[in-house]
Amino acid sequence: MNNKTDSREKMIEAASRLFQLQGYHATGLNEILRESQAPKGSLYYYFPNGKEELALSAIELASNIIQNKIKASLSLHSDPILAIQNVIKDMKIAIDKDGKLQNVSLSLLALETYLSSETLREACKNSFINLENIYAAKLMESGMTLQAAQNLGMVIQAMIEGAISISITKKDTTTLSAVADQISVIISQYNAIKT
Repeated sequence: MNNKTDSREKMIEAASRLFQLQGYHATGLNEILRESQAPKGSLYYYFPNGKEELALSAIELASNIIQNKIKASLSLHSDPILAIQNVIKDMKIAIDKDGKLQNVSLSLLALETYLSSETLREACKNSFINLENIYAAKLMESGMTLQAAQNLGMVIQAMIEGAISISITKKDTTTLSAVADQISVIISQYNAIKT
């Protein structure tokens, strides 16, 4: 990687980390430049449309990291119940360790920007849909129909995102544990319907 590309990537990584930890509006461009150690002029060179364009790249980076972590965690078990519970366990460990959302969820960015930036709202929406589809694909591997898997993937994603927000707010991951416990009930009920 050359220095120019390196500066761009460092800015995206710093922005992604800061936006996830303290929010979009609370993070200034000077702070991102300081964190990334990028030259001041490089910001508008790489992101001529400013903060929103940088945030879009930061969301894409975080989204890819989150998706890859979930796919890796799901791949450790063929049983979708155990696989999804494993994902939740990994999230619980990350939140218990740091108490932060970095590379766990884009909820903070989504909630903060949905009214102020259609571009960022759309990027967060696409990330959430991709996560729903990852869960749905795992469910289909076990023989669940496309429609049932898509519906359940959406429900699982909603339950996990809600549990993450509550866990962060309470500073207690009991809610994530409760969701993990309910995954077996929900998937078993779906499987009972199809037989």
